[in-house]
Amino acid sequence: MPAIIMMRAMQPASTMLVFDRALHARRRTRAAAGFGAHDFLVRRVAEEFADRLMAVNRGFPLALDLGSHLGTLSHAALPPGKIGTVIATDFSPAMIAGGQGLRLAADEERLPFRDGSFDLVASALSLHWTNDLPGALIQIRRALVPDGLFLGAIFGGDTLTELRQSLGEAEIEREGGLSPRVSPFVELRDMGSLLQRAGFALPVVDADRVTVRYPNALKLMAELRGMGETNTLIERRRTPLRRGTLLRAVEIYQQKFGLPDGRVPATFEIVFMTGWSPHESQQKPLRPGSAKMRLADALGTEERPAGEKPARN
Repeated sequence: MPAIIMMRAMQPASTMLVFDRALHARRRTRAAAGFGAHDFLVRRVAEEFADRLMAVNRGFPLALDLGSHLGTLSHAALPPGKIGTVIATDFSPAMIAGGQGLRLAADEERLPFRDGSFDLVASALSLHWTNDLPGALIQIRRALVPDGLFLGAIFGGDTLTELRQSLGEAEIEREGGLSPRVSPFVELRDMGSLLQRAGFALPVVDADRVTVRYPNALKLMAELRGMGETNTLIERRRTPLRRGTLLRAVEIYQQKFGLPDGRVPATFEIVFMTGWSPHESQQKPLRPGSAKMRLADALGTEERPAGEKPARN
């Protein structure tokens, strides 16, 4: 088992600040006591992580559960020995206090671990709140041993699309302007490139689209507060949403997206990421020109120079 040395976290390189991280910590702390009633998406991710880990024919002696809420890996149904020791971290001390085992309050943007500490790093629905996602991914890759595994899940670009549209239309209609009310989310097509830029080998990205039905939009907003997933954008409007604007947004949501049974849908797109810390034993792409069989032979077709037309019978 690799030794872990806690180090003073380095300040990240200068980057554009999108989120108020201090406010995010307070919102997460506010949600901590009741989070167990709103953790269905984290549990869904934990089940998916378990499936993916079971497909890997090896164990992971030391794992980091990064941004763990109440403990993502502790909810993963895995056989004994698949994961050895788990260290769970969360940006909110109150949230991590509700977890199990070894726990540490830590910032995903400033990991306090020595390079090469972990065999596995898993992060469920926390990294979308980082101001520098590429930088966070680089720190995760460095925290892994060679041939260590990263499993990540963040909210993708289609998340809460119904709420965004409804709030935007209501605010333009009632207040003559538009302010950011829902956080921006990463697009699925961008995640593979981000993993490669961070130095991960064999990156794989896919998405799970979850539709949840609520009695109305107000119940959805209450759920988001319970999840600790409410607006922390630095450019957010500092005054609360006017009551008339809020009620109009609820009305628009019902009109545009309401279901026959009177309920409303809310979309959550969960983007899953898998990447490995580079190691010489991993598969590598073949060198151009090194193939031992022509593509035409494999396909059973006739090879012709580019631009040559087939002969007519």
